[in-house]
Amino acid sequence: MKTKYQIYLVLVLALGLFTTFMPEVAQRNVGGPIDLGDTAWMIMATALVFLMTPGLSFFYGGMVRRKNMISTMLQSVVALGVVSLTWTAVGFSLSFGDSIGGIIGDPRTFFMYRGVGMQTHPDLSPTIPFALFSLFQLKFAIITPALISGAFAERVKFSSYLIFMVLFSVIIYPPLAHMTWHPDGLLRNWGVLDFAGGTVVHISAGMAALAGSIFLGPRKEILHEAGNIPYVLLGTGLLWFGWFGFNGGSALGANELAVSAFLNTNTASAVSMITWLFFERMRGRQASAMGACIGAVVGLVAITPAAGFVSIGPSILIGFIASMVSSIALEYKSKAGIDDTLDVFPCHGLGGIVGMILTGVFAKDVGLIYGETKTFLFHLLALVLVLAYTFVGGYLMYWVTDKFSTMRVRTDDESIGLDLSQHGETLKIS
Repeated sequence: MKTKYQIYLVLVLALGLFTTFMPEVAQRNVGGPIDLGDTAWMIMATALVFLMTPGLSFFYGGMVRRKNMISTMLQSVVALGVVSLTWTAVGFSLSFGDSIGGIIGDPRTFFMYRGVGMQTHPDLSPTIPFALFSLFQLKFAIITPALISGAFAERVKFSSYLIFMVLFSVIIYPPLAHMTWHPDGLLRNWGVLDFAGGTVVHISAGMAALAGSIFLGPRKEILHEAGNIPYVLLGTGLLWFGWFGFNGGSALGANELAVSAFLNTNTASAVSMITWLFFERMRGRQASAMGACIGAVVGLVAITPAAGFVSIGPSILIGFIASMVSSIALEYKSKAGIDDTLDVFPCHGLGGIVGMILTGVFAKDVGLIYGETKTFLFHLLALVLVLAYTFVGGYLMYWVTDKFSTMRVRTDDESIGLDLSQHGETLKIS
């Protein structure tokens, strides 16, 4: 066991030394002058998206039993470290490097951030430093595997989770980002619209979460016992706040598009929250704090692909429809026998699917309601391909990881809780 960590430490040291002493490479593609207003907003937006991952840790941590709270929160926070390293080494190149068939980037293009400079890039960051664009995109790559962790909370081995996160961040996430957001990307050239990551982040996380739930199997003791509801409320607030950077920042500038995305984001989340609460009451249940929080996040997820492409009316409909679909899906999930611990697929997966489909319906000038069918049909085709790739690819990543290091903790470790069995720590809250 110790040998694995010794190899890791040596590898990090070697990369650091290699990067330090290798000759510098100038940025190849340089655009026009830097816009200070756009740059200031994008620094802020990047920080807001960074905050979403700690927010997710509170959101997830409050939902699990207290004996697993620390481990669940750490599974989100540790992504800040792991994915930052993989992104610097090769992830950014695979996502935004020279296109290979419109599917993935050349890993050599920006290996170890070579050629990622402080000047603008004519295609990817026309008014902000290229390095800032890369940092903004990094925050999306970070939160995606962190979202997945909610599906197998309370039963995954920490070291195995780290291996899975590296594999996902190098093999599953980059092709989706490249095809969707790179100028030569396959889906982008089909006309598929994903303003801020409904496909790249939420559908991929939701499908990988579903695959993980099936691969690992159910917990020995399935209890839906939230350990700290105030943590869930805090996490929701941080996520909602950070999402303004997530969606508003995807305009890549301080402009009208950013304001429109900001407005649509807030509106869809508000509608989804209230819809969830009223739908609970309509079915004879109490209006719960947990339901309000889940509803708000579902709205945030669903508006993400459409945020810059629709007006206020469609944002209301997107929040309403997504809330209803996810709420109903939770009922069927519990009957299906799939133990998705924190409902990642019903909320993020289905929320992203609904958002992607409705983007093809409501997108200004090119949506189905404007009499155009091309965008909508390509959205359906892309959806099928993404669902298949992320589910099968995710399942394969679990299988490969399990061959290196068993993913499921032992029964006795699961019984005492992952906080103690995986980290030697316990929660002390009176």
